[in-house]
Amino acid sequence: MLSLFIFYGYSYNSKIEKSTQNKIITGANQMNEYLPLLKNKRVAVLANQTSVVEFKVTGAKGVGTNSIHLVDFLQKMNVDIKKVFAPEHGFRGRADAGEHVADGIDTKTDLPVFSLFGKNRKPKLELLDDVDIVIFDIQDVGVRFYTYISTMSNMMEACAEKGIPMLILDRPNPNGHYIDGPTLEPEHSSFVGLHPIPLVYGMTIGEYAKMVNGEKWLKDGIQCDINIITLKNYDHQSEVHLPIRPSPNLPNDKSINLYPSLGFFEGTIINAGRGTEFQFQRYGAPFFPENDFNYTPKPNFGSKYPKFDGEKCYGIDLSKTKKLSKVDISFLVDAYQKTPKDKAFFGKTFTVHAGTLNLQQQLESGLTAKEISASWQKDLEEFKKVRVKYLLYE
Repeated sequence: MLSLFIFYGYSYNSKIEKSTQNKIITGANQMNEYLPLLKNKRVAVLANQTSVVEFKVTGAKGVGTNSIHLVDFLQKMNVDIKKVFAPEHGFRGRADAGEHVADGIDTKTDLPVFSLFGKNRKPKLELLDDVDIVIFDIQDVGVRFYTYISTMSNMMEACAEKGIPMLILDRPNPNGHYIDGPTLEPEHSSFVGLHPIPLVYGMTIGEYAKMVNGEKWLKDGIQCDINIITLKNYDHQSEVHLPIRPSPNLPNDKSINLYPSLGFFEGTIINAGRGTEFQFQRYGAPFFPENDFNYTPKPNFGSKYPKFDGEKCYGIDLSKTKKLSKVDISFLVDAYQKTPKDKAFFGKTFTVHAGTLNLQQQLESGLTAKEISASWQKDLEEFKKVRVKYLLYE
């Protein structure tokens, strides 16, 4: 397998592109572009379970596709990896949302793993003392409160402070085909939203890193020396299928598409499918009016303590809906209206998820979904003018 893999690794640009036609080629799969940059370098990798390199295999059933983790691949290429940094959900992607991720040793590679989702969300600078370059390769989903872009920004800041370059292996944005939602207000900045961007911002991680530098969002306006291995055969209207779930509760394309609209429920009393196999494809509560659709959340992979554990929830099934090209705020309006007034609908984190206090006030004032969406438009137009300066793809 290794010899086959090395063959494809070194012949990728000349052989594979012709046979894949319009298939999106990730930064990680352009080995000829980045392996020379790692020669004689001490390397740290910020990665998770989505950080894979794909390769072709030939077997009894013909030619197929397999994958190997980027860290495993780099080790086989004799790259001098000193350590791994892990985002929310961990290096191998098994932790629940918000669950503490501890430092440790990766049993497969024997490499030290340092969590950036524990007490240290920005790496201690001394951890970079023995590092010449940091690689970032994580599949994002293009939603502000998805924490991987915050982790990337924190690592960019640490690299800038140490004078270390960062190599970004770009990946496609499955929600890159539109821009929508409330724009974060600086006073509500947090780890689930660091910068003044809309909820759905229509950029890849590489483009976003350029924006972080260009808008001088790092501490004291410092800039990180970044090198982006760009995607091939990709634009922002490309159909994107993610073969590996980017986090435990985004199991498929439908959940990823609905996540911007249903993610608001994380800061409310409402269950958004956690504790089922249809995470972010439904929402409900025991106190909703009874109807033909109901489900009972139970602890499972990715959700050890789901809301309304063991209670029958009535609600709305969205698993068969058409693909969205907007943030559909009607789901939130519907849930708020169905919640009895003696129930506390809003939780402590609602405002940080929304990035603004306005959304809660708009719901409490009885505004319609159309009126709420209209209130976002001025900020969205301003953001689009800034965004265009950093685009790598059409």
